[in-house]
Amino acid sequence: MAAKLTKRIVDAAKPKASEYFIWDAGDGSLKGFGLRVWPSGKKTYVAQFRIGGGRGAKSRRVTIAAWGGGWTVEQARAEAERLIREADKGIDEKALQEAAEAAHRAAQEAAEAEQRRAAEMRLSVLAERFMSEHVALKRKGTTEAFYRIVLDRHILPALGDKDARHITRQDVARMHARLADKATMANRAVAVLGAIYGWAERLEILPEGTRNPTTKIEKFREQGRERYLTVEELARLGEAIRIAETVGIEWAPREGANAKHAPKAEHRRVVIAPETAAALRLLIFTGARLREILHLEWSAVDVERGLLRLRDSKTGPKVIVLNAPARAVLVGLPRVGRYVIPGDISTGPDGRTIEKPRADLKRPWALVCKAAGLSGLRIHDLRHSFASVGAGEGHGLAIVGKLLGHAQARTTQRYAHLDNDPLRKASDAIASRIAAAMGEAQRESTAEVIEIAKGRIGR
Repeated sequence: MAAKLTKRIVDAAKPKASEYFIWDAGDGSLKGFGLRVWPSGKKTYVAQFRIGGGRGAKSRRVTIAAWGGGWTVEQARAEAERLIREADKGIDEKALQEAAEAAHRAAQEAAEAEQRRAAEMRLSVLAERFMSEHVALKRKGTTEAFYRIVLDRHILPALGDKDARHITRQDVARMHARLADKATMANRAVAVLGAIYGWAERLEILPEGTRNPTTKIEKFREQGRERYLTVEELARLGEAIRIAETVGIEWAPREGANAKHAPKAEHRRVVIAPETAAALRLLIFTGARLREILHLEWSAVDVERGLLRLRDSKTGPKVIVLNAPARAVLVGLPRVGRYVIPGDISTGPDGRTIEKPRADLKRPWALVCKAAGLSGLRIHDLRHSFASVGAGEGHGLAIVGKLLGHAQARTTQRYAHLDNDPLRKASDAIASRIAAAMGEAQRESTAEVIEIAKGRIGR
């Protein structure tokens, strides 16, 4: 159909069974402008033309606007004329528009993909993957618990919302510096963060070339906390344990508490259970780690051969040699349940007994240490004391390391300064030989202390 397109003709155009066009006849100066009528009743203004002119040129049909969308017939005709003139010059506006739209869509898709990637690369997300896909499967439960503490308390609050690809060495240095008053924890935080990056790099989760920002971070100097009990301190500790398991250790009401409701002095005593006292003695006599004693099962105890055969420990399967005092402690314990030091015992939904090892010895240890006057003493210091006695008695670091279950000899080297008997003997022998050569052998026994007269110094 061809007719002079006017508002009246456009408004009056009715839908048919199939779409049709009403082409603008006009005065013959503009060909290719028309109205497209759809079976649904939809009507659009269109322009049809050939790019560059000529019958062999590529034909295009462009939708200008929808009828009823605010465009008048005259506005649509003017836009059609512009497009047709551009086409005569060889400019394909529709292709340009499509290319621009395609480029816009590609850029939008790339931005959305980068947003998704950035969300996946957020350190908090990467850390959770590290914990679930690596630590939970390949590390001990105690290690997993420690990593969780370091992450939740220090690493994630500082860096969790950052993109792991863009965390810099300066970011890590700032986190490290904020923990300066906790030197050991600060160093562990850097180590755990470095482990996350190492794991992500091995699995190629991070892009090639992503640098581990924890490298070259200078660690804080850590102060050694080893404390060795003297013979006198061991005596006080032993006496405190004996009192605690028999008559009990006296306690005093809190300052400011209502004295009227406080128990009488004879009733203000705390008695620890025999198995608790046994746990403390086993830690003292064996140099074992806390969990090795609290998680010790009766099935691992071989009193006859004097051995504890642990299926697992910090360094893997381990055998602890039982000395006579430790054997005596074990022999005196009743076998109640699965664990040598009983923990929580409950009944499951199916009626079966559920046994859990004891979690810690914090309260009885604090009670005993206070009674013994050993402020600041840690349970782990009992292990150091066991090693120090062994080294000081001249048993050699190799033997001490074997008794403690050290996987590496360098771990035992911290006690090297205590292994001084051979050094003292050698020093005495060398000095005695030199003194004899100098005629000084008897000086030590004949030496006199001479008081320097006042006023003669410097003359």
